[in-house]
Amino acid sequence: MSDLDGGSGAGSDGSSDRDADDDGDELPPSVVDEAERLTRLERTATDEAERRARADRRDRLLAEYEFTARVRDDGDAVLVLHPATWHDDGTIRTERIDDLSRAIEIPLEGTDDPDDWDAVDAHNRAIAARVRDRHGDVHGDNAAALADFVGNHYAKRIESMTGAELAEFRSEYFVRNAWPSDSQRDAVEKSIELVYEAADEPVPEFRLE
Repeated sequence: MSDLDGGSGAGSDGSSDRDADDDGDELPPSVVDEAERLTRLERTATDEAERRARADRRDRLLAEYEFTARVRDDGDAVLVLHPATWHDDGTIRTERIDDLSRAIEIPLEGTDDPDDWDAVDAHNRAIAARVRDRHGDVHGDNAAALADFVGNHYAKRIESMTGAELAEFRSEYFVRNAWPSDSQRDAVEKSIELVYEAADEPVPEFRLE
């Protein structure tokens, strides 16, 4: 048997049904989310070295909790996270499964999946293009930088960003990775407002350190 069949301990959002135990026996929701994000980025990367880097980072993260990851692809791809002790040379040993609910299954594709990375990226870039059309290239370039950040680092829609993530973009990513012009730097606060205006959502509260 090469993988798990049947039920899982995941809810519709891909997080575990149970909170992490104090002894580290289960995966914290934040680790589940990061494993999913890295897997999506691995699958969409065009560079082989980048794909390996994403997969290695995910595997190291899961190894801290003695979990492993594999993608089951029997129609629609599903990311399966389960304890490493269930494995023997890459094969699931059913006699080692102590509690099936410890496995977490996360759909990675399908037309009904609102978190499909390509759809998320297209959505974010459409917002950035709207800002560019309405307000010009300076704000458009800043909006595109925000779309790059939220898609590549969090694989989520701009509207789903938290205040902490927006602060990370503003204080770290924008300064170090976007290579902004002086005009972009002067306009970035307004650009963020225009992005959320284009998305018809309020700007999350954030505080720069």
